[in-house]
Amino acid sequence: MKVKNQIINLLFLCIGFTAFAQNARVKGIILDENSNPVENVNISYQNKSAVTNDNGFYAITVPANQKVVLVFTHISLKKTTATLELKPNEDFEFNVVMNEKAEQMGEVIITANNRKRVQGITNIEPEVIRKIPGANAGVENILKTLPGVYSNNELSTQYAVRGGNYDENLVYVNEVEVYRPFLVRSGQQEGLSFTNTDLVQNIEFSAGGFQAKYGDKLSSVLDITYRVPTKFGASAEASLLGGSLAIDAVSKNQKWSSITGVRYRDNSLLVKSQETETNFSPTFADVQTNVIYNASTKWQWSFLGNISQNRYNYQPLSRQTNFGTIDEPIALQVAYEGQEKDRYDTYFGALKSTFKANDNFTLKIIGSAYHTLEQEYFDIYAGYFLGEVDTSIGSETLGDVTFSRAIGTQLNHARNDLDALIVNAEVKGFHELKKNQIEWGFKYTREDIRDRVVEWEVIDSAGFSLNPPIIDLPTNDQPYNPYIGPLVPYHNVRALNFVTIDRFSGYAQWNRKSKLRNHDVWFNAGVRMHQWQVSGKNIEGKSQVEFSPRAQFAIKPDWKKDMVFRFSTGLYVQPPSYRELRNQSGEVLPDVKAQKSIHFVLSNDYSFKMWNRPFKLVSEAYYKSLSDVNPYTLENVRIRYAANNNAKAYVQGLDFRLNGEFVPGTESWFSFSYLKTEENIDNKGFISRPTDQRLKFGILFQDYMPNLPSVKLYLNLVYNTGLPGGSPSYADPYVYQSRLRDYRRADVGFSKVFTENNKDRPDGHWLKRFKDLSLGLEIFNLFNNQNAITNTWVRDVYTKNQYGIPNYMTTRVFNVKLTARL
Repeated sequence: MKVKNQIINLLFLCIGFTAFAQNARVKGIILDENSNPVENVNISYQNKSAVTNDNGFYAITVPANQKVVLVFTHISLKKTTATLELKPNEDFEFNVVMNEKAEQMGEVIITANNRKRVQGITNIEPEVIRKIPGANAGVENILKTLPGVYSNNELSTQYAVRGGNYDENLVYVNEVEVYRPFLVRSGQQEGLSFTNTDLVQNIEFSAGGFQAKYGDKLSSVLDITYRVPTKFGASAEASLLGGSLAIDAVSKNQKWSSITGVRYRDNSLLVKSQETETNFSPTFADVQTNVIYNASTKWQWSFLGNISQNRYNYQPLSRQTNFGTIDEPIALQVAYEGQEKDRYDTYFGALKSTFKANDNFTLKIIGSAYHTLEQEYFDIYAGYFLGEVDTSIGSETLGDVTFSRAIGTQLNHARNDLDALIVNAEVKGFHELKKNQIEWGFKYTREDIRDRVVEWEVIDSAGFSLNPPIIDLPTNDQPYNPYIGPLVPYHNVRALNFVTIDRFSGYAQWNRKSKLRNHDVWFNAGVRMHQWQVSGKNIEGKSQVEFSPRAQFAIKPDWKKDMVFRFSTGLYVQPPSYRELRNQSGEVLPDVKAQKSIHFVLSNDYSFKMWNRPFKLVSEAYYKSLSDVNPYTLENVRIRYAANNNAKAYVQGLDFRLNGEFVPGTESWFSFSYLKTEENIDNKGFISRPTDQRLKFGILFQDYMPNLPSVKLYLNLVYNTGLPGGSPSYADPYVYQSRLRDYRRADVGFSKVFTENNKDRPDGHWLKRFKDLSLGLEIFNLFNNQNAITNTWVRDVYTKNQYGIPNYMTTRVFNVKLTARL
């Protein structure tokens, strides 16, 4: 026992000496003469060095109680030196302004750093996200302009990547996984995305073939890092859609810092532009904070917290949708009674501790908890008739319905409640071993879910109740013969589930940079393990384990042209979430297997100069082979699974993206994608999957007036071919393979930047207080295209035909926005 105590004391002593060694830290932001952050500045002291990130931020550990000479170098800026002498554990802020060199270095192409290029990661500047217009502006709004990323719903922040669905995307904020709501069925219910763009420092996105350090999903990973403020700052935004406020705070001794954001959003402006007249009263609000404490030069603590409250009160009044042909125009008219009241309350907290034992070893401990309370209540009665439209020019009833061809009613009822608590505990390690990097991690997750589903739908056509086709009932051939069978709702789901899912996962991966003759090469290999078991009230699933090996290889040939070739492959598995365990009848099937996907991704990254400005062309070809597929239906943003691994599928496609300075000093890009994905359910043959969006074209463009550069233009344009879908309830996908119409949308923004010429203004001018002050006008759906998200199916009592009437999204909407940043 005495020996054991001595060993423990020795360990604590070693940790103490390591944690409180005589070191200090220097950090800051490096700017150029125009106050723009400078990336890839090298900061060195003897054998230690650091490099600034995309926002010009750096941090480097130096010895205390002695003079230290820091050297700042950049390929196109003058070298700068600084002599400092710091106290032990001091956290010193040192911001530098670097000037251009008098002499030129010849032709230099500034590109993203090699790490992102070889990993196939797309980096997005936070400033671009804040400027580009969109009905749901933010990170996801920009992702939808990238190749391989698809969405046909401007009110939703959900997106599909390379043939996957909304549940197949990983999202991390400060290395903590965040989750999407469970019960949301339409984009207008969603409210705010978790990510607060006012707090963002770095955004990285991979559309496939990502490394083992990322989790167990089939399609993509979005990795977001929040800012670490270095001084006080504030920003605010107000528009007809809501507003936001963000505060940066730093303590005098630089040990404490925090960023806090508050947001409010009201979607009434957008929802009321749709064809359905409503009384709409939404309230979407959240508060989010990230607090950092630097205990020493080696130990850092941080806390990320979020409270979100979304209220969705919806009362439809009436609707008229015209469709059909020029020769035979038809109109659907609907009168509504009732209302929908939904609420989504989310509470999230994550604590992270980072311990840098030495230059070669870093340890991270992360704990998080996510609690969501969701309620979906509605009773909506709809009385409709299908009629012929008067098209006689000059007629007093032009555009009105003159003859009704069908009359019916529909009653939808729901009382759905969900209470979910997800807790995570994780440990990560990072090792530098000469030219090798080793990363590993272990994570435990417990999901506790309480779910009540009570929803039904009754459809009445010309006074005769319609029976569901999936139940064996007596033939109903009204009005010719009386129906003597039972009255059954057309759609009826009732379930009460108490489910617990315990998960244990881990990963290990190896990175190495080397030389192959004169060519630079990078290697990455890793493996993930995931074990889980489902249990609960009257539920006991078996323990399941899956392994996921992944690898990447990249080479930068010693050519005059700046090119990187990359190949990545791996087995990606997605253990079922609660949503994937619950079938369309509300029953939980605990032994659903993990879906599996083998990725093959071949890409080329070509950086070049055009018009003496930097550009980059990224081309990727990919193929994915999926097994143990869990089939699903997609309606708006609601996914309903079969909870049965009875299908196999494949995805193949091409992605291209050209980005660069089409206009000097601004970044724009053009993207194009081709995709084909099909599935084979129960060996019936291959058919298109719900996310088979064949072609996609996207533009993000920034410009300014040459003679008035303070007036900016921002364009966000997306074209997607139509998705399979819009089928009637209970439709056999092998019978209904129709597609929705193509999705075409352009959002444009004009902005007057009042602080554009601040450098020429005298000191003391009131505009000098602002880093940015701008007033903008945004036009959503510039060309007023009619985009359909689903169909409403109406039965013609005379012909027995069913008509699919498109449910259109938002029309053209104008918005005014004021932005200020101190």
